[in-house]
Amino acid sequence: MFNSPIPTDPDLLKTLLDPLLEDFQYWFERSHTLLENEHMEFMELGEQQDLLNRVTEMQKSVSAMQSLVSATNGQAGVDMKVLMDWHRLVHECWGVSMKHRQSEEHNA
Repeated sequence: MFNSPIPTDPDLLKTLLDPLLEDFQYWFERSHTLLENEHMEFMELGEQQDLLNRVTEMQKSVSAMQSLVSATNGQAGVDMKVLMDWHRLVHECWGVSMKHRQSEEHNA
């Protein structure tokens, strides 16, 4: 069995977390722009607005976590449930984006 010590480098969490948080911000920003500027023909307006609202809230959540990580010099972490919530929303947004792209190609 492979036995490896747990890393003790205090910068490890920050090194791993910073790019992850940046990725979430990137995808939420892209989704926000798409949902705010395009009409999703396959979604009810209320559905689209709900998704936009959820993306906006997650953007705030990620920003708050980025501030916390920065303020604690990388000593703050993110609960796995929170990461999974962010991931599920990004995945949902990817699906909407793909459907939108397919819808545009079909209508072209």
